[in-house]
Amino acid sequence: MSRLVPLALTVLLAIAAPAYAAGGGDGGGGGSGGSSSGGSSSGGKSSGSSNGASGSGANASPAAKNCKTGQVWNKKSKKCVKAQSGVLPDEELYQQGRALAKEARYDWAIAVLSTIQDQQDPRVLNYLGYSNRKAGRLDIGITYYQKALAIDPNFNLAREYLGEGYLAAGRVDLAMAQLEAIAKSCGTTCEEYQELNAAINAGH
Repeated sequence: MSRLVPLALTVLLAIAAPAYAAGGGDGGGGGSGGSSSGGSSSGGKSSGSSNGASGSGANASPAAKNCKTGQVWNKKSKKCVKAQSGVLPDEELYQQGRALAKEARYDWAIAVLSTIQDQQDPRVLNYLGYSNRKAGRLDIGITYYQKALAIDPNFNLAREYLGEGYLAAGRVDLAMAQLEAIAKSCGTTCEEYQELNAAINAGH
């Protein structure tokens, strides 16, 4: 009988060892699952980045999509369409018009921005001013900036552009007044102050 007890214990230990190892394997599986979740999370980020890229593509300049002058890019139909009120959401029209303005396609930008239903959006007025000023229509540009600032006096980008417009008109005093207003709003380290200040100094 005494010989059977050690034998029985040996058998029990032999059975228990694989079971314990299997338990450890499950733990490792859990870790693997965590890793898989991490991969899934990473996939989520990738998808987010893709969506972001898609969004920026929709708001890119129509010229980048090989559209003709006076057209905008419709991301849903994936084709160029005539720029007209309601053809795209206002925000998409604004982003495409802004992109055109920054590419120096001023008249095209004006055509797109003018189709936006909310013509009281200070951002729209600002880039209508920018495009007209850069196209040589200085007085019209300044008027648009003033309209934008009448709606939003803290719109420092419009103040910077207005100051640049005054400089182009030879009114350094009025440009300085805009610079002072920007300084009161965001200090002397913000980009709008730095840009207008550099333009004023360059003109002296």
